[in-house]
Amino acid sequence: MKITFYGQNCLGIEIKGKHILVDPFISGNDLAKDKIDINAIKADYIFLTHAHSDHTLDAETIAKRTGAIIVSNFEIANHYEAKGLEVHSMNIGGSWKFDFGLVKYVVALHTSSFADGSYGGNPGGFVIQGEHKNIYIAGDTALTMDMKLIPLYTKLDLAILPIGDNYTMGIKDAIKASDFVECDKVLGVHYDTFGFIEIDHEEAKRKFYAAGKDLMLLEIGESIEL
Repeated sequence: MKITFYGQNCLGIEIKGKHILVDPFISGNDLAKDKIDINAIKADYIFLTHAHSDHTLDAETIAKRTGAIIVSNFEIANHYEAKGLEVHSMNIGGSWKFDFGLVKYVVALHTSSFADGSYGGNPGGFVIQGEHKNIYIAGDTALTMDMKLIPLYTKLDLAILPIGDNYTMGIKDAIKASDFVECDKVLGVHYDTFGFIEIDHEEAKRKFYAAGKDLMLLEIGESIEL
């Protein structure tokens, strides 16, 4: 399993030769737009955690070019299906076996609306079991007791957690979240993109290390292998 960070909450995940793009927000991200060419990104699936524009901005453009299937909640899926795109709708607590592995759609505590104010359904996260590695993509969320359910579904190899604070969990709550999901290997996302979510990278790593955990903060375009 290969994971590439494209900034904010945008990730490329390659499993069994399939390309999953999570929350594509590149063309509007000043930190990413000059480093990442959205026309070069591969996508068989586009996973959307919620409807906010910093998670969906480039979804339609990339889906039209690649023919990717958009996977999200019922309302978001309907929004893109009405635009003629292929979708797979899910809802909280549901699972589906895709050709790359099993996906469970789980609770996130946040808000969700499109840029025009239209309803974006409930936000969510994804637990992906594929290629003998299991990951949790939390999406934008507060710390929530529902995270304690994640280990009942599967043993995680990586937790992908927002750490920027203000709009989501900050460092302290993300450390607690990693306790709840029983995964000490964390990939931080949703930080630095806007002034309200800028973080001190070294301080964040020190706090995770002091808690016995490994926090990875990737450069935009950088990849890791699980």
